[in-house]
Amino acid sequence: MLDTTTVRTDWTREEAEKIYNQPFMDLLYQAHTVHRTHFDPNQVQRSKLLSIKTGGCAEDCAYCSQSARNGAKLSASKLIEVQRVIAEARKAKEGGATRYCMGAAWRSPKDRDMAALEAMIKGVKDLGMETCMTLGMLDDNQVFRLRDAGLDYYNHNIDTSERYYSEIITTRTFADRIDTLNRVREAGMKVCAGGIVGMGEQQMDRIDMLVSLATLDEHPDSVPVNMLIPIADTPLADVEKLDPIEFVRTCALARILMPKSHVRLSAGRTDMTEEMQAMCFFVGANSIFVGDTLLTADNPEEDQDGQLFAKLGITAMAVGCDASK
Repeated sequence: MLDTTTVRTDWTREEAEKIYNQPFMDLLYQAHTVHRTHFDPNQVQRSKLLSIKTGGCAEDCAYCSQSARNGAKLSASKLIEVQRVIAEARKAKEGGATRYCMGAAWRSPKDRDMAALEAMIKGVKDLGMETCMTLGMLDDNQVFRLRDAGLDYYNHNIDTSERYYSEIITTRTFADRIDTLNRVREAGMKVCAGGIVGMGEQQMDRIDMLVSLATLDEHPDSVPVNMLIPIADTPLADVEKLDPIEFVRTCALARILMPKSHVRLSAGRTDMTEEMQAMCFFVGANSIFVGDTLLTADNPEEDQDGQLFAKLGITAMAVGCDASK
């Protein structure tokens, strides 16, 4: 019988594979039981994501429209003004978002940009919102500066399994990703780390990706599970779409392996039916991005999310509330 209370960091691939591939109804039941043990199952966190610097990235991530290397035609922009970021954050808060996430298309930030990033963090914090940034790899000095500015969460997805990683990205290694996560955690910030499914990987890659996160010294506080949004002119533009049941199984496994983490239903929701999203919430997804854009990709509009929440009897988490038990 599954232990729904213990938080483990010693999961094996064999254990995870057995959980993932059990009869679907048993998996739904187990994941929901774990979720209900640790969270209010009828509350979902709403976050807003803003691209603070778009395009021209030196990485070659095969899924990304912002890479300067993989064929996508998105033009590069400069880092946007601090006051504009704060103004957008204020609108997001008025729309019900409690966490504000800021993403820059960089391999890593430059020292000349750090002061502006610090000002963004402080400005958003002054609004009473949680802050999150995703800026690529960080050195020790950058980590400490972001922490001291008050950054709550740092997002750095591992994207896929270590085995499949080089099929998606060649400009940095899987180990580079893990090093950044460890550096962020050791500095005392919360970690947001997940991945993308539907990139042509095998089922075992999805399992291994989650095992890699679940066997870190501490589980990520937030685990985004993204469905690939195929972008024209990128290497993954024509990849075969992942079966929806496989996606739900992935969300369920994330919840079981990392019972106290927020599992974020992230990119790809525009292509998900309401029924598919409801199953994801049932198995433990309890965080979404709101707004009609995720960096450069489409996202359901806020009124659509509100209608779905009303149908399901879901309420949004308040600022400072993580709905944990």
